[in-house]
Amino acid sequence: MLGAVRRQLGSGPMLGQVLRRLRPATAAAAGGARGCSASAKEMTVREALNSALDEEMSADPSVFLMGEEVGEYQGAYKISKGLLDKYGPDRVLDTPITEAGFTGIAVGAAYQGLRPVVEFMTFNFSMQAIDHIINSAAKSNYMSAGQISVPIVFRGPNGAAAGVGAQHSQCYAAWYAHVPGLKVLAPYSAEDARGLLKAAIRDPDPVVFLENELLYGESFPISAEVLDSSFSLPIGKAKVEREGKDVTITAYSKMVGYALKAAEILSKEGISAEVINLRSIRPLDRAAINASVRKTNRLVTVEESFPQHGIGAEICMSVVEESFEYLDAPVERIAGADVPMPYAANLERKAVPQIDDIVRAAKRACYRAVPMAATA
Repeated sequence: MLGAVRRQLGSGPMLGQVLRRLRPATAAAAGGARGCSASAKEMTVREALNSALDEEMSADPSVFLMGEEVGEYQGAYKISKGLLDKYGPDRVLDTPITEAGFTGIAVGAAYQGLRPVVEFMTFNFSMQAIDHIINSAAKSNYMSAGQISVPIVFRGPNGAAAGVGAQHSQCYAAWYAHVPGLKVLAPYSAEDARGLLKAAIRDPDPVVFLENELLYGESFPISAEVLDSSFSLPIGKAKVEREGKDVTITAYSKMVGYALKAAEILSKEGISAEVINLRSIRPLDRAAINASVRKTNRLVTVEESFPQHGIGAEICMSVVEESFEYLDAPVERIAGADVPMPYAANLERKAVPQIDDIVRAAKRACYRAVPMAATA
């Protein structure tokens, strides 16, 4: 592992390859993200993650990536495309199918001052390594009275994909957000993915970085500021994706897109919905959530995970504790069905929240629809 520190860094960041596809040919001749990013239009989440990894590995020789198929195969989802060729096998390490083994090695490397990025092919497989994530990584700084820092990132796709069954479809946001010592991030857009991953790699504490497989190929508008190599987003801060005055909708990861589409439908019916992209699950931006609820007086929480002991439940409790007197309607909670994920496509659709579910919940909160109990 010490070879990761000694190894000379390559040149020609992957971000340059991305920008050449995004900017006009005249801008491409100028070269460099800083000079031409104003011409960039869109970036996929996959490209955002790849460029963030590339730039952080280029800037800091202690950063290295390890996981199953991250090297020769360039990642199961091509997030690590080109990194093995650029940084070599000392810093892009293909591992056996043994999450407990390579996660333990990575935590030990973090103890010694390196900055590992551990990729799980799916976060469902992180359960094989959960002892190292929680007992070895999350607790060591506290148990050592601050003498041991554990700068490590655990990243990979989380939550439901499509047709992969119960064992590959679970959302782990609430699992890991329950643990003191961990920071838990869940990006939605390319800006989120790029800025939050950079922040996670630079952070001195262990970070669980929950991506979504179905978002990897999604394209999002991206600004010159986001393309700058120094860009990062603050951990613990939510983003108001859409301002509104009638009802607050909180969501994270893929559900942010659903919430935005629901808000568009609601606007055509005279309901102004404010959509909050949580970005950070732990720490949770309670101030932003409560400020929005105090403005709209109504709240709908959205998540694809199981309802019991979920992120929505925590948000509800935060609002009850800090803004109860501002509520003009009961809080509505939208979550996945309280069952293992079905394999059949028609049942799978019923097991995860849909846009119509959010629309109906917002209408109930605004007293614009018949309550569910009345229709049962």
